[in-house]
Amino acid sequence: MLKKVIFLLFVTVKLFSVTLSDTYYVNSENIKLLSIVPHAEYDVTLYKIDRNRDTKRVKAKDLIKLLKEHGIKSVESSSRYIKFIKKSPIDTSIIKHKIIQIYKEKYPDIQINSVFIMPRSYIKSLPKKYEITVKTKAYLSNKGIFYIKTPEHRKIFFNYTINAKINVYISRGTIKKGTRISALNTSRKNITFKKLKAIPVNIEQINTTQMKRHFKQNSIITMRDIDKLNLVKKGSKVLVSLKNKAISISFSAKALQNGKLNDIITVKKNNGKKIRVIIVEKNRVEIR
Repeated sequence: MLKKVIFLLFVTVKLFSVTLSDTYYVNSENIKLLSIVPHAEYDVTLYKIDRNRDTKRVKAKDLIKLLKEHGIKSVESSSRYIKFIKKSPIDTSIIKHKIIQIYKEKYPDIQINSVFIMPRSYIKSLPKKYEITVKTKAYLSNKGIFYIKTPEHRKIFFNYTINAKINVYISRGTIKKGTRISALNTSRKNITFKKLKAIPVNIEQINTTQMKRHFKQNSIITMRDIDKLNLVKKGSKVLVSLKNKAISISFSAKALQNGKLNDIITVKKNNGKKIRVIIVEKNRVEIR
């Protein structure tokens, strides 16, 4: 019986635990309780946006105190102020399509469930002509800011959030520098897209690349963590070819350096002479 009471108390506390966002978008001048706490048992107007304004800013501590008066006891905020913005009556479908296109170019297999776009200030309508500008590396996060610029050089800023999932490759264990990326040391995982340091590797990089540095277990492998696979290793035997219209010869030599496709390295012939060659295949080089 005691365990059941404790469990119910835990559920109640969890249910009414609220972490405030720094910005809320509301449908009218009335700022309602349910706009902030969707699971509240009733609704009531907490504030009103002034008739001649489209936004209202309140102190977080004042809002927390007001919510507690309405039975929401566990409330937190990381911001000093909370901003409420009246939703703009605009069609953002063209902008939404552009945002989706940007993410699909970077993540071909991304599964986008929804895209939320809202201007940072109230606007009654979009200009007839405008250009969309997004930050260079905006695609590394599921949320961000962009702006549209009118022919008159006016900038209108927007917030956006993408609800999506992507496929990534996770390291099964610690991977040493120079180790080939393969199905043996990685596993594919479908994750909720939040924020990344770089574009994750894809199926094309498996078995064709190697780690650029030592890599810890259970980490997402990105494009900045890998390098082209070494086709020649220092100390290994390579087949050296020389081809031209008049002659075609081949002989073996010892590689004095690691190398990737099209790298120029030094090899040592059996007579001890060193020559410079270009890598064309695995353990195959050419004199040019």
